[in-house]
Amino acid sequence: MKRLFVFWLLIAGVMATILPACGQLGGSSNLKLGFVGPMTGDVKTFGESTKNGFDLAVSEWQAKGVKIDTVYADDKNDPTESSNAVTKLINQDKVNIIIGSVSSKCTIPDAAIANSSKVVLISPTSTNPKVTVGDDGKVIDYAFRACFIDPFQGTVMAKFAHDNLKAKTAAVLYDNSNDYTKGLAQFFKDSFTKLGGEVSVFESYGKDDTDFSAVLTKVAAANPDFLFIPDYYNKVNLIAKQAREKGVKAIMGGGDGWDSSDLDTTATEGGYFSNHYSPQDTRPEVVEWVKKYKAKYGSEPDALATLAYDATNLAITAAQEAKSNDPTKIKDALAAIKDFKGVSGNLTFDQNHNPVKSAAIIQIKNGKQQFVTTVNP
Repeated sequence: MKRLFVFWLLIAGVMATILPACGQLGGSSNLKLGFVGPMTGDVKTFGESTKNGFDLAVSEWQAKGVKIDTVYADDKNDPTESSNAVTKLINQDKVNIIIGSVSSKCTIPDAAIANSSKVVLISPTSTNPKVTVGDDGKVIDYAFRACFIDPFQGTVMAKFAHDNLKAKTAAVLYDNSNDYTKGLAQFFKDSFTKLGGEVSVFESYGKDDTDFSAVLTKVAAANPDFLFIPDYYNKVNLIAKQAREKGVKAIMGGGDGWDSSDLDTTATEGGYFSNHYSPQDTRPEVVEWVKKYKAKYGSEPDALATLAYDATNLAITAAQEAKSNDPTKIKDALAAIKDFKGVSGNLTFDQNHNPVKSAAIIQIKNGKQQFVTTVNP
């Protein structure tokens, strides 16, 4: 009997060693993920897509036996709402990792809060450099992202407009209250000018503006070859429609904020925007992703859903590598990730926790998104 008891003790010890390697984290607690994004408000389609990508990634890990709890928060695309939501996720819900938010204006303060609390935050889609680097120029230790950043995105669009579209002049319109649009506008202007182009109109507007007659009158008078509108789809719809009504004939362009099923494709017809991936890409990872997303949600995944899926997989992979739900250990494991095979491309974090990856150029053609080319860093 004594020998049998010792035998079962040995078996139990072996199983305890093996089980964490089969998907469970060290310790007795589950991995707790917080999701924050605009599930209502002016860009709710962004929040809906992002949540879909998050949910699909979590469900796949749970199917493998990984124990994950989730908590959701709606920030309505408002920085104050987002800060309050993140504070609750950390202090009340006790999450280990936060996936979110979507827009840079929300994620910048969110990252500061998460960092001060030593909780990992990874944004799927916030492209402003300040998300992971503070005003002092130092990296924010607990903040990461799954998307490329605005300096790259702005440079890509400036180069594409100048080299591919042969644009010699450009007009740029941006929201002066939004870090995302301000950053993209400035990076585009700097790059386009360095390439020898002329930015003949560089005008801002307010967050709540709906009548753009004044700035568009200047654009019409300048008659540029290219009109860069680096804003979210809801604002782009208004500006693009009014621009056409003003007789502006310039080819339009923008950033990843154009990527929505609610984009006015009539007003933006013929325009181009930079994006993180295209569902028309023939890489096996993309083909498989589009297939399973369609099966679950009945539609093609946009870049927001795709980046949320990648961000969530990155976070959970880091927890698995760390064999822990301790945010500090997860943070270190995230920073060390190399050549992660995401749907949006192979990913390695640089010293500022930004992924080094390529961008896709998309055209609005016959009312649909058409993949044009891939631009590498």
